[in-house]
Amino acid sequence: MELLALLTVVLFAHAVAYLAWTAAARRRQSRCYLLDYVCHKPSDDRKVSTEMAGSVIERSKRLGLPEYRFLLRVIVRSGIGEETYCPRNVLDCREDAPTHQDSLDEMDAFFQDSIADLFARTGFSPRDVDVLVVNVSMFCPEPSLASMIVRRYGMREDVAAYSLAGMGCSAGLVSLDLARNALATRRRALALVVSTESIAPNWYTGTDKSMMLANCLFRCGGSAALVTNDPALRGRAKMELGCLVRTNIAANDDAHACAVQREDGDGSVGISLSKALPKAAVRAFAVNLRRLAPRILPITELARFATHLICSRLLHPNTTSKSDGPKINFKTGVDHFCLHPGGTAVIEAVKRSLGLDNDDVEPARMTLHRWGNTSASSLWYVLSYMEAKRKLKRGDKVLMVTFGSGFKCNSCVWEVIGDMADKGAWADCIDAYPPENTANPYMEKFSWINDVDGDSLII
Repeated sequence: MELLALLTVVLFAHAVAYLAWTAAARRRQSRCYLLDYVCHKPSDDRKVSTEMAGSVIERSKRLGLPEYRFLLRVIVRSGIGEETYCPRNVLDCREDAPTHQDSLDEMDAFFQDSIADLFARTGFSPRDVDVLVVNVSMFCPEPSLASMIVRRYGMREDVAAYSLAGMGCSAGLVSLDLARNALATRRRALALVVSTESIAPNWYTGTDKSMMLANCLFRCGGSAALVTNDPALRGRAKMELGCLVRTNIAANDDAHACAVQREDGDGSVGISLSKALPKAAVRAFAVNLRRLAPRILPITELARFATHLICSRLLHPNTTSKSDGPKINFKTGVDHFCLHPGGTAVIEAVKRSLGLDNDDVEPARMTLHRWGNTSASSLWYVLSYMEAKRKLKRGDKVLMVTFGSGFKCNSCVWEVIGDMADKGAWADCIDAYPPENTANPYMEKFSWINDVDGDSLII
């Protein structure tokens, strides 16, 4: 009997030890380290100045004076500068008749430049890649873009390749989440995450104001990042991923329809941004922050916020406005804010919501000015700005926040664990940022359009 009891204790102890070991192994497997990343810098002959953007508008025969005035006003107040990039079919005056080859050429220029640069910088071979995740929202060819990359770089036959489409500007963090989960099922694996957008076939040529905004905001760009769960590579990594929170409020009809690809009354296809979009963005952001805050903030800040909230409700029970209530201080758990540069309005909205100052949102504003909205890759340009300005030190926490159609708000927190002093795509211009004056050169030339209504949808 005593022997049976002893055997039971020994087996139980072994079971506990095994469970503890497997739990620790899972934690090690779920770790995600950023080895390096590259932001695409298209060739200079693809730059689109404000003057050129205005000429694209002027050559459209469909636009009447109201639409012309509306688009000029959007350009003037967009926060976008003089050195963003557009696809070649627009430069060649063929935006109203794009071809499939135009789309492939746009992708090929990015794949050839940035992915090759990433492998060269890190010293890894394409055949070292175990997981490949590619996100391009508006272009889904056959074979897939992921297969095109596998073929171009001669990757292994057993590489797990994924192509994501239709995920909007927030797809960058969706892809990162997918890569992290795929790595968790593999020991000491390497993942390549590629984010870009196809602008060439998606230039809207109609007259619907809700669908004309995309032409003024979206520009060419892309990013490629290598991440791993191999603890042996931690010493070579730049950052370690903490938590990643995804929010999708598509079950709400207004939120689902606030950013949608559709045909206008004349049959022209484009992305329609409804007036319900700002409200959807705020709602998705609030839901995301409620889940994010307990994971990244110290208990003292959570206790302070809860105490102030309870006191305010007891002392002012009839108050319905949430803007006057207590706010969480995210700076107690985060050192830097990497915000999606979707437009001036979204940057300002997040700034107010989080109680940030101008220095906190400078990287997002400057990214919008230099590169425009490059969709899912935008966050990596913002991060690159921080790195080029040497703002990131070991131990710093970086919060990434992005928004996208669906409607979605995704966020994650990185911890800096390596040296970050690379200027990347900003190398030739970082010393000029922030410029003393970011006013659009059209502001004075077209001051007469400032009384035109209609830019409330700029996000």
